[in-house]
Amino acid sequence: MASVDRLLKVKGDGTWTIPPYATVFEALELMAEKDIGGLLIMEDGNLVGIFTERDYARKLILKGRFSKDTLVGELMTRNVLYVAPNNTIEDCMQLMTEKRLRHIPVLDRGKLVGLVTIGDVVKQIISEQESTIHHLENYISGGY
Repeated sequence: MASVDRLLKVKGDGTWTIPPYATVFEALELMAEKDIGGLLIMEDGNLVGIFTERDYARKLILKGRFSKDTLVGELMTRNVLYVAPNNTIEDCMQLMTEKRLRHIPVLDRGKLVGLVTIGDVVKQIISEQESTIHHLENYISGGY
């Protein structure tokens, strides 16, 4: 199974971040502009949280608050689970499934190096399965 590092090399390590003192409205604007479902919350170069569509729906709307006068830091998830570049895609899938996560930051010795989404994981698993099928087909047909 491929490593997270390998996945990031293929997909790219671009991540979108916002500071905790930004408003929820600003976060939603960025998420809409980039067509993404979550932002990493960075302060002084450190990952301090994650803000997702789920945080918005469950922590703002249901509590009757307003996005223009609520700070991301008030609603973000602070206990951010993460993986390292040497973790496998299988590790990501297991963590995402057990904890019901859609986004996992990738940290290397405490430094943010990327973000893995459930879509990235599924795409990688499908790619690996297709490769295995192709190799098996070649083997069966005498291509080896």
